[in-house]
Amino acid sequence: MEDQIILVDKPAGISSFGVVAKVRGYLKAKYGHKVKVGHTGTLDPFATGLLILLTGKMTKKSDEFLKKDKIYEATLKLGYTSTTGDPEGEITKTSDTTPTIQDIQTAISSFIGDISQTVPTFSAVKINGERAYKLARKGVNFETPTRKVTIYSIEILRYNYPELTIRCHVSSGTYIRTLAEDIGKKLNTGAYLTSLRRIQIADYNIKDALPLSHFEK
Repeated sequence: MEDQIILVDKPAGISSFGVVAKVRGYLKAKYGHKVKVGHTGTLDPFATGLLILLTGKMTKKSDEFLKKDKIYEATLKLGYTSTTGDPEGEITKTSDTTPTIQDIQTAISSFIGDISQTVPTFSAVKINGERAYKLARKGVNFETPTRKVTIYSIEILRYNYPELTIRCHVSSGTYIRTLAEDIGKKLNTGAYLTSLRRIQIADYNIKDALPLSHFEK
């Protein structure tokens, strides 16, 4: 696994850096020396799914992977909001309205194509040299940038109010937490992500990924 692409199925409850550390430790034990390991785009600790790790000389190609399109499956909880856009924030009930499936289809169709997204306050983007989430945890007020992204498709997989599960095919740089919140705003109900799973990055699919337990042996 030196100078390789390694596909890992990240479980919930661990950071992407934590996954890198486990794989690095596994390879050091396997080969008897340190092996350089890097990821090609993080997943939040609560999220699961495909992480592409590069080892050895392959780490020089990380930029090539960062810009690839991605596919996610996400579950939104309608009628509520979260201060972080995910289960780790402070949850507030915001609406008792129950949208119809047609309401939802109309709302999500408005996001297809090139759109502007505001980067979440709780994100890894740097503001004046410091990570936004660190500033947010300190209670510092700041503005996050907006960025142009492309939403190729959004498919409704399941809907049983208040839970809505969708599959999204998006460009690099798209925040699914922000998309979920924006869908909630469009429906006038509010929404946040209760789960997020990345199933594909370009042609790399989760079905080909190794479980993290493989690297804990």
